[in-house]
Parts: sequence; C-alpha cells; structure tokens
Amino acid sequence: QGQLVESGGGLVQPGGSLRLSCATSGNIFGIYTMGWYRQAPGKQRELVATFTARGTTSYADSVKGRFTISRDNAKNTVYLQMYALKPEDTAVYYCTAQRATVTYWGQGTQVTVSS
Repeated sequence: QGQLVESGGGLVQPGGSLRLSCATSGNIFGIYTMGWYRQAPGKQRELVATFTARGTTSYADSVKGRFTISRDNAKNTVYLQMYALKPEDTAVYYCTAQRATVTYWGQGTQVTVSS
C-alpha cells in the first residue's frame, strides 16, 4: 500500500513561488509514475506534471516554463517547484503515484495565489 503526504501549500502573492513536497512510503518510489494534479473550485481536476520511473517529465501547457517536478531518491520525496504564480494557479494540489491500474492519492494541499 502506497502512502503519499503533501506539504508546502499556502497563500502567496501573484508572481511569487512555492515548493510543494510529497513524501512517499510503501515501496512505490522509483517504481510508480509520480504526478501532481490540481483542482480549482468548480473545475475539473487537471494533470499538472508527471515524473516517470525512468526519469521522464511532462507538464501541462498552462505551467510549462513556470513549474518544475523533481524527486529526491534518498528521501523518497517528489517536489513541485512553482514560480511566477498566477491567481489561476489557485487550487488544491494532489500528489499521485500511478502504475498500471493502481493509483494512490495524497490528501491534497491548498495553494492560493492572491494579493
């Protein structure tokens, strides 16, 4: 059983930055594709970024050039570094671990971009 715990959300002004962390346990790190999703009020959940077990990354067009997904193998932790934040980035951000038909989700962390 995989477990994911996000942290690092909060309130930030437009143009600011935040780094989200996702601590994993349950022998999933390095095997599963790690990802970050977000869901804003009244909107569908959106895939933001992924990091495959082989090390390939991908990003939604809306965050390319502003967000970076990375991982620390020694800490079994995945990060989402967010720069140049915009009000439309406001959402609950979820960490995921996916392999075949199995997907684990974290509890989510709120990111609010507002002046």
